[in-house]
Amino acid sequence: MNKELTSDVDDAAARHARFGRLPERIRFESMTEEVQQGGGVNASYNPEGSWKYYSCLALDLGL
Repeated sequence: MNKELTSDVDDAAARHARFGRLPERIRFESMTEEVQQGGGVNASYNPEGSWKYYSCLALDLGL
């Protein structure tokens, strides 16, 4: 029984020597970043003018 215990301790010491320890946890607040959007003509959506930018492959090919 004592041999099994020392074997487990040796295995744990070998793992620790090989891999070290885990990196520190990153908090969720550190992972996210808030960025303010720049407004303007390109950033807004105009449903009445969206037909100008509609693209259809069938229409482009004349089908």
